Amino acid sequence: MIRRLLIANRGEISLRIQKTCKRLGIQTVAVFSEADAGAPFVKSADISYCIGQAEPSKSYLSIPAILRAIQETGADAVHPGYGFLSEKTEFANALEKAGIRFLGPRSENVDLMGDKIRSREAMIKAGVPVVPGTDGTSQDEKVLLQEAKKIGFPVMIKASAGGGGKGMKRVFSEGEFSHSLESAKREAQNAFGDNRVFLEKYITHPRHIEVQVFGDTKGKVVHLFERECSIQRRHQKVIEESPAPNLKKEVRDKICQVAVQAASSIGYLGAGTVEFILGADDNFYFLEMNTRLQVEHPVTELVTGLDLVEWQIRIAEGKSIEELLGGRTLSQNGNAIEARVYAEDPENEFLPSIGKIEFASFPEMQNVRVDYGVSSGSEVSLYYDPMLAKVIGFGKDREDARKNLVSALESTIVFGPTTNLPYLKGILTHPVFISGKTDTHFLEQNVISLGDRAEETEAFAKLASLLAARKKKANNIWDAIGPMDLWSAKK
Repeated sequence: MIRRLLIANRGEISLRIQKTCKRLGIQTVAVFSEADAGAPFVKSADISYCIGQAEPSKSYLSIPAILRAIQETGADAVHPGYGFLSEKTEFANALEKAGIRFLGPRSENVDLMGDKIRSREAMIKAGVPVVPGTDGTSQDEKVLLQEAKKIGFPVMIKASAGGGGKGMKRVFSEGEFSHSLESAKREAQNAFGDNRVFLEKYITHPRHIEVQVFGDTKGKVVHLFERECSIQRRHQKVIEESPAPNLKKEVRDKICQVAVQAASSIGYLGAGTVEFILGADDNFYFLEMNTRLQVEHPVTELVTGLDLVEWQIRIAEGKSIEELLGGRTLSQNGNAIEARVYAEDPENEFLPSIGKIEFASFPEMQNVRVDYGVSSGSEVSLYYDPMLAKVIGFGKDREDARKNLVSALESTIVFGPTTNLPYLKGILTHPVFISGKTDTHFLEQNVISLGDRAEETEAFAKLASLLAARKKKANNIWDAIGPMDLWSAKK
C-alpha cells in the first residue's frame, strides 16, 4: 500500500490529487518553487518541500530536485500530474531505478508514445487506422514536398516529438509548403529540441474525439468512454465534454473498441488517453496517445461515477481492474461539460494576465464541480500556465449540463487579472455550440460574443469599493465581503 505520495506538480491538479489521497488516508507531499511558496496546494498538503527557483527548469522540470525531495520526505510513490515531467521518459526511468512507484505507465509506454513517428508505426502494426501520411524517415524538403503531392493538399506538417499544437502547420498548396516546413521545424526545435517532422493528410470538418483507457498489471485494458474536445483555440482545448454529441452509437462503440486495441497492443499500464480525428464521413484515425491523466478527466469521472486518481493509486499498488470494478459494469450516465478558466485577455490576443488575485469566489452549486488552484491573494505568475480553475457542469442530458455550467460561470468571480470567463460564456451560449454540431474550426469560423464588458467592469468597481471600505475592519479579504455583497454587485 502507498503510504506517502509525492505530487510532482502544482496548482489545481495537486489539490485534486490531494483530495483523493486524504479520503484514502494517504499522506501527501507537495513540492513547490519559491514563486509558489504561499499557494493553496502548498498549504493543504501534509508535507511541503521547496525544490528550487521560480523557473520551471530549476524546479518542476528538475529531475534531481524531485529525487532529492523524495529521499528527504520519505515518499514511496510519485504522481506526475500533467505537463512538466509527466511524459518524460527520463523521469519514469529515474523513478524505476530508484525503486519509487510511478503513478503513470511503464517508461517504455511513455517513450514510445512520446515519439509521434514511432507511435504511428506501432499503431499501423496493431491494425489501428492512422491518417494517411509519411513515416518521417526523410527530412529532405524535396522528398517531403513529393510526399505531400502524393497525399494530396491540404496536408498537416507535424513535429515528431510534438504536442499542444507546437510545430504544427496546415498547408493548402504547394506554394506554401517551403515556408510552412521551415516554420514547423523551427518551432519544433525550440519547443522540443528535435526538429524532425512528418506529414499527414488534413481531414476536412474534423472532430477531436478521445477515449479514456486504463490498463492493469494483469494485461487487461478497458475504456471509460469518450470525450469530445473539438472546441480548440490554436490546437489548445477550451471546452471538453462527455458523451460526444451527435455521435452515432456504432461509431462510439467502434472508436472505444479501437482505443482498447491500441493500448493493449503496447501492454499499456495505468491511465492514458487515445486521441482520434473523426471526419464528416464517420471515419476516424489515430492522432496520438497521452500517457498520463488528462486535464479534462473530471468529465469522465462525472459520467462514470469513478475516481480516476484512486484507480491510478490502486493499480500502482497492484490491484486488477476486475478488483476495482467489484462486479460493477462500466456505464456512461448523464452529461458533463468542462470549461477551462484562464487568466488571459480575449480582447488582447489572449495574452496571459499576470498579477495578484485580489478576490476569487468559485460557486458551490448542485451538479457543478470546480477544480481550482487559486484563492484570494494568490499570484498568477509569468512562469507557469495561467489556468486558474476548471468548472464542470453535470446534468441529465447535454442541455441540462450546459445550463448548469453557464450558471456556474456566471457565479464565478475573479477580481484582479483579466480572465476568459466572458469568452467561455460566449462559447456555451452560441447557437452552433448548443446544437452540438461543431468541429475543430468552430472558434476560427464563429464570432464569440464577450457580452457587456462595461456592466462587468461596473460590478467589479462595486466590489472594489466594498473591499476598500471594509478591509480595515476584517481579518482577511473573505471576511470583508459576503455573498449578499456579491449578489448586489452583480445586480
